[in-house]
Amino acid sequence: MITLLDGPLGTELEARGIASAEDCWSAEAIETAPDMIAAIHQDYVQYGASIHTANTFRTNPRASGLLWRQRTLAAVALTQQAVPKHHRVAGSMAPVEDCYRPDLSPGVRSEPEHHEMAEALTKAGCDLLLCETFSHPEETITAAKAAVACELETWVALTAGPQANLMTPRGMAKLATKVADLGVQAVLVNCTPAADTLQFVEAILETGIPVVGAYANAGSPNDKLGWRTDCDLGFKTYAKFAQSWINAGASIIGGCCGTGPGHLAAMNRQLTGQKDNQDLNTR
Repeated sequence: MITLLDGPLGTELEARGIASAEDCWSAEAIETAPDMIAAIHQDYVQYGASIHTANTFRTNPRASGLLWRQRTLAAVALTQQAVPKHHRVAGSMAPVEDCYRPDLSPGVRSEPEHHEMAEALTKAGCDLLLCETFSHPEETITAAKAAVACELETWVALTAGPQANLMTPRGMAKLATKVADLGVQAVLVNCTPAADTLQFVEAILETGIPVVGAYANAGSPNDKLGWRTDCDLGFKTYAKFAQSWINAGASIIGGCCGTGPGHLAAMNRQLTGQKDNQDLNTR
């Protein structure tokens, strides 16, 4: 059985005219554009997602300061209200610094911040915790431990970055094994270009981890898979990449930065065997 994740909130908010704040990215939209966040969640529902990630990627204490707890609770509540009751809400936990700059990571010193975030998301009523866009090994393990300690289902998503050079497939597989040994139930590849994701998925699957998934970014704008060059061909191309992950053994798929509801619709049609000429107008 294939589980369909939703797509991104941050870049989709930008695509709909909601600018991201420099310090907290999409978190500011929790106050300024809550209706737009809800609408994006509902679009992903329409196109088949059953796991919905709350907009908490940058509501952690370091990014959102004194507003962090208020924003975290509000983001989870927005998701819960926007999606069907039987769908699951994932609380997003991110690296405390720049996810593409593992050299800035405080490593194990991030432990208090990840514990605070994991506990807040648990108390907010999330169904699972998603530690996503991690590449620094020590911080990845630290965040995973904090999430698992809350006794909620925990997934970890690892990234090789926008140029697929932050981790090697072998290095990612080694880290995947370590977090799986902590009690993490699923390991995914995220925010790595769709064209480069398969090699990382295959490397993780070779470790024997039973539940593996992927939600890639759209890669370079020149790839014309997304980044507001959305078109039927781009949607189908992304869906073909997703099918390659499934063929390799992945059981969870979705979309990350630069993708949107149209990509999710194409994956859903592919999974359900619907006709390709279905309307893709998502706005």
